[in-house]
Amino acid sequence: MPTAIPKLLNFVQARRWAQAARRRGQRIVATNGCFDLLHFGHVTYLQRARHLGDLLVIGLNSDASVRQLKGPTRPLVPARQRVAVLAALACVDAVVVFNGKRATRFLAAVQPDLYAKGGDYRPETLDPSERAVLDAAGTEICIVPFVPGFSTTGLLEKIRQSGSL
Repeated sequence: MPTAIPKLLNFVQARRWAQAARRRGQRIVATNGCFDLLHFGHVTYLQRARHLGDLLVIGLNSDASVRQLKGPTRPLVPARQRVAVLAALACVDAVVVFNGKRATRFLAAVQPDLYAKGGDYRPETLDPSERAVLDAAGTEICIVPFVPGFSTTGLLEKIRQSGSL
């Protein structure tokens, strides 16, 4: 695996990347998540989110933050590998890894034009600190329909029931 992942940005690079895109008149869509064991539901969601604007940037939970959110047995795939898989998708323009449970710092750096979340969310259920950053940036929130029947947790349960895990 190559040591450098071209689409991987730190917070400073992400801020500059977003500013340059805005100067070019491009509309930035942001989303975030763990994206552990990338599956059909993830890919469909990311493609739909990308079609909402000109560029898609993903805030990816670090390994430590995935453990905080999902428990001690997760992630199954380390962050660097999750970044590489996401960056390989044509619909993804940039990936930023963030620590902590909330994407507040990522969202503040990028200040997207549009923030996409999956259909299992509603604007009123978004974290208040994330919502405050989005409101301050004038970001539109869009709920992308959930793809039923596809979740990493569901896949893991199916594997456990089969006795393969």
